[in-house]
Amino acid sequence: MTFFVENETEADFGFDASELIRTVCERTFLSEGAPTESSCVNIMITDSEGIRELNAAYRGIDSPTDVLSFPGLDFDKPSDFDISDERKADCIDPESGELILGDIVLNADRIFSQAKEYGHSVRREMAFLVAHSCLHLCGYDHMTKEEEKVMFSKQEAVLESLGITRGD
Repeated sequence: MTFFVENETEADFGFDASELIRTVCERTFLSEGAPTESSCVNIMITDSEGIRELNAAYRGIDSPTDVLSFPGLDFDKPSDFDISDERKADCIDPESGELILGDIVLNADRIFSQAKEYGHSVRREMAFLVAHSCLHLCGYDHMTKEEEKVMFSKQEAVLESLGITRGD
């Protein structure tokens, strides 16, 4: 799996953010059966203003958020990676031949403030948002109570498997 991580901020997280992102993405995508040997994900870390601009442009919501997910695939059902060749053609990076799972945009400002608000580490908050976003890239959503239950259970399972708990 190929990862492109761009940090537009000067934020010092106190740990290797790229390594944490890679670890959480890999574990999440593996748990969902994604074709990790031949796929890629783009991750950008920005600030509240940067994510506000993207949120306004792509979602019509002119306010900052903690994370944005831009799936590269349309799923008939979550994590169904049995995609026809004709559909895959629209989602393949022409240079690498890899399946583009999508883009993740993290808000560094919110990572710090939400970690403080929820009483856990910055590392835990970043990992939570990355797992959450990866599941969106796999076709999950949380628009209904049932969808929310499934998605949040999956993200907690990923974090627990990595030893990243709420107490961190």
